[in-house]
Amino acid sequence: MTIYVGNLSFDAEVQDVQSLFAEYGEVRKCSLPLDRETGRKRGFAFVEMASDAEETKAINDLQDVEWMGRDIRVNKAEPRTGGGRQESGSFGGGKRW
Repeated sequence: MTIYVGNLSFDAEVQDVQSLFAEYGEVRKCSLPLDRETGRKRGFAFVEMASDAEETKAINDLQDVEWMGRDIRVNKAEPRTGGGRQESGSFGGGKRW
């Protein structure tokens, strides 16, 4: 299971998020995705912990907690579905306009 952390402060760094979640156990992986065009942080993170029990405890304890001046949202990350880019000039149904 991977944890999604939303509404992060744009001042938050990977080390900050790792330190916050380290209070709940071993952090295996932490990433703060960047915007492709601007290279700036997008305001969310993904955190993977060593056990499901640690992840569940972190989610329960940190949901809607104020951290770095923002009320963060913490929940189980859902896998991406569909959502790929459409071909230019295509608006669904295979029609071209």
